[in-house]
Amino acid sequence: MLTEQQIEDQQEFERKQITGGLERLRSRTQELEEKTYASATVYGSACVNSILPNLIAYIDAKKENAKRQGAHLGAIVNKNLIPVASDLQALLTCKVMFDHVFASRPNKHNCTTIALAVGTAIEGECQMRYYETEAPALLATLKKNYWHQARGTEYKRKCIQTTMHNLNVTPWIAWGKVTKIKVGTFLIDCLMESTKPKDAEEGWFNKELRRKGRKTILVIVPTQLLIKHHDNIMQMAELFSPLAKPMLIPPRNWHALQDGGYYLNDLTRCHQLIRRSKHGLIQGETPYEFINKIQKVSYKLNPFIVEVAKELEERGISVGKFRPVIQHEIPPKPFDIDTNEESRRKWKTEARINYELQKAEVRKSCRTRMTMDVVREFEGKDYFIPWSFDYRGRAYPIPNLLTPQDTDFGKSLILFSEGAKITKKGMEWIKFQLATTYGLDKATMQERLDWIDDYENRAIVERVWRDPVGNIADWENADEPWLFLAACNEWYELHYEHRFHTHLPVAVDATCSGLQILAGLAKDASTARMVNVIGSEKPQDAYATIAAKSMDAIPDRLKPHWDRKVTKRCVMTIPYNAKPFSNRSYIRDAFKEKGVDVDKEELTKCVSAVRSAMNEVVPGAMQVMKWIEQSVTKRIKEGYNEITWITPSGFEVTQRLMKTKSTPIQTQLMGKCQLYIAGAETGVDLKHHKNATAPNLIHSLDASLLHIATTSTNFPIALIHDSVLCRGTDMCKLSSLVRKTYMTLFAEHEPLTDFALAIGAEEQPPIIGDLKPEAVIDSQYFFC
Repeated sequence: MLTEQQIEDQQEFERKQITGGLERLRSRTQELEEKTYASATVYGSACVNSILPNLIAYIDAKKENAKRQGAHLGAIVNKNLIPVASDLQALLTCKVMFDHVFASRPNKHNCTTIALAVGTAIEGECQMRYYETEAPALLATLKKNYWHQARGTEYKRKCIQTTMHNLNVTPWIAWGKVTKIKVGTFLIDCLMESTKPKDAEEGWFNKELRRKGRKTILVIVPTQLLIKHHDNIMQMAELFSPLAKPMLIPPRNWHALQDGGYYLNDLTRCHQLIRRSKHGLIQGETPYEFINKIQKVSYKLNPFIVEVAKELEERGISVGKFRPVIQHEIPPKPFDIDTNEESRRKWKTEARINYELQKAEVRKSCRTRMTMDVVREFEGKDYFIPWSFDYRGRAYPIPNLLTPQDTDFGKSLILFSEGAKITKKGMEWIKFQLATTYGLDKATMQERLDWIDDYENRAIVERVWRDPVGNIADWENADEPWLFLAACNEWYELHYEHRFHTHLPVAVDATCSGLQILAGLAKDASTARMVNVIGSEKPQDAYATIAAKSMDAIPDRLKPHWDRKVTKRCVMTIPYNAKPFSNRSYIRDAFKEKGVDVDKEELTKCVSAVRSAMNEVVPGAMQVMKWIEQSVTKRIKEGYNEITWITPSGFEVTQRLMKTKSTPIQTQLMGKCQLYIAGAETGVDLKHHKNATAPNLIHSLDASLLHIATTSTNFPIALIHDSVLCRGTDMCKLSSLVRKTYMTLFAEHEPLTDFALAIGAEEQPPIIGDLKPEAVIDSQYFFC
């Protein structure tokens, strides 16, 4: 029972999250304004996106008028603006305008300064497009190799221009300053006019005369209309700015008529039970019981991992997903910098490179720095994680740090607070975790258990435990280095240090969970055997089986290179409705990794062979996928905007996939912008429904399986999509429970028939019927 003091402490902690979120939003906004980059702020990006459609249309109309003008401005427009797309000009104008008008430095507000900046941006795009015509391969290579080091758009342009000049590419004829100002002025006037509401005298911006000493200058300022719009956007952003962190006490329970998770309304309104859903809280009883149960699990930080991370952070050493700030010191100035031109130039080059490398390190280390800040905040404390669902029923933690769904480093920090007395079987699961994270995730169960018995492997674990920083080479190349490090510590202390309780989360995963679900839906024994629903002495390999089945139809030249690696992605993506076109790219890429080129005809034969083999080896899966696509197509064509079904756990899935009017605007120097028209749904997205329904049905069923299984547990458990984590001592119970739940799900229910009724399918679903779901009880590799 929680005390009043505990609740008050949590509420105070949440108040700090709210304050911290506001401070972060405001400081980031101020920082961007100080860097003359206000277009990247919350209000800047929202305003730019809302005004772009009107501005594009207005520029198009003005261009047409200018074509008919004989005046000098008409000539400028015809020569410098008409060759460039209006959407690109509109985007650049908006970006530069917001960057300057909301800049913290007053000298950026000068009308001529802004016009020159707009004209310069347009010229830069024209210049890059000129190089794209003159030397496309060279431009692509330069962008790939050097642009990530560049500080800004002007620096990028200069780099390309200098290199092109040095390689004797025909030079770009630069625009004069007057031309750039005229181009910029034209586009600024378009922006100011296009933002005017109907029958209004002014839009978002105004030109004003201001005295500066003895001079009078013309500046551009935001109007009250834009300031009000700006304030409304920031108020809305502030409502959803609170930080999401783990909790000091168990989260509030979710109920049909009450939000759960955090305690303060300012936080609960930011997080719904079902993410990004317009539908209410009402679900079946089991999903509520499930999510409230996993929210009661208490966690703590792994002190061994924390100490290693702190030492590596202090030394600036990177391992896997752990990326601290690595220092690149600016070299000292040479003694003859004032008199030696060559020495000065060399120092400037080295200083610039190190400066750019340092800035890149700060960007790359962002997540690690955030994680370590939260680690210091929760060190020595037990904590809890609030969870919510996506619209298919899968559970996700609301915080994004110190959770089971973090990076390899983030996951390694986590222990269950409640320990369990280690048993012989529990010790085997610790060995399993040790070998799996090292890289034996495809090995048999016995091979994984035997891994630690090898003298060299045991020596690695001992060295890593005794001095992890001094022996980084022993663990940094493991598949999951930080989880392997955590497993080394757990195994060694349990084995040699006479510790009797385990807290380490051990992860198990389904074998091709999508195909396992499809096997159950179709009751197809052939597919079930391939994905270990039916037991066998060693794990089945569907990829190798399909490679062998398709071998005869493969062109002879390619047979020596044909193996499971080539077919793997084709088989993996069956539940995701991958089409022959996707299969072509998967197979082409697999051959390319082997250094083998294939022509179109050979690729066509390979794809045909693989799909024919898949129809033979996993017939039920292929038939179910085809039936779902056809049935959903008919349903949508009958006029439905969404489809709904209820999973065996009682979770109601609502799939609403609509087309939205959007236009990609690709700039050379400022990247890509996707323009979305607010509220502009143009109808149901049939193609998206066809491709997404089968994967979403599968995900809803694997989520449902975990909903049902978890409600029967009496030990701590965590989730990563369709993977489950628990203590090694509890793994046998969990493994047995998941198998029984799978059996119940497909022996006592007909999920495919229920789905057919839910969507009003005209044709009966393709159920083969030769699988007995109870066979899963004896399958060692169903969930491992």
